[in-house]
Amino acid sequence: MAQLPLRRYEGEVCLVTSPGERARALADIRRESVIGFDTETRPAFKKGESHLPCLAQVATAPAVYLFQLRQPEVFQILAELLAQRRSVKVGVALANDLRPLKQLFAFTEQNVLDLGVVARRCGLTQTGLRNLAGMFLGFRIPKGARTSNWAAPQLSAAQITYAATDAWACRELFLRFQSLGLVPANTGAMIDAATTAE
Repeated sequence: MAQLPLRRYEGEVCLVTSPGERARALADIRRESVIGFDTETRPAFKKGESHLPCLAQVATAPAVYLFQLRQPEVFQILAELLAQRRSVKVGVALANDLRPLKQLFAFTEQNVLDLGVVARRCGLTQTGLRNLAGMFLGFRIPKGARTSNWAAPQLSAAQITYAATDAWACRELFLRFQSLGLVPANTGAMIDAATTAE
């Protein structure tokens, strides 16, 4: 793994803040059949301390959209995305993303697929996103901004790139799994409950 090249997402990233950006993100999401999904949470450094997610990342084919969760205006877009059946939402350890999101807004997830679960069913034991990216995509994902302050009103360029890369890598990983026959070619055939946890 240490010999693999580092890769970061190099496409368009949209930090969704305005009504126009929200409308564009929603239109793009509604056109997609495969969406990479991830969240970021402010790190907890004390025993018993926990925080709700601060950022949701949504990767489509043309762009990655970042939604700061201190803006309630984005909740409706994310709730629609997570509840729609026409697209498969893919990520790693998705239960850890979806459970705390439900403390911020209501939704019933449909057609979600945890890539770590797929990997475990194939007999793999190292099923984190970075390990899977190394094994199946041939690159390393930088860890640099992982423990930064995701609750900051203004995200740094490093945070934006880190967050976009994680969601993009989830989408790329699903497409590789699909090409290898590890997931059904028809994404509408996903089984909701069984794919998020075992």
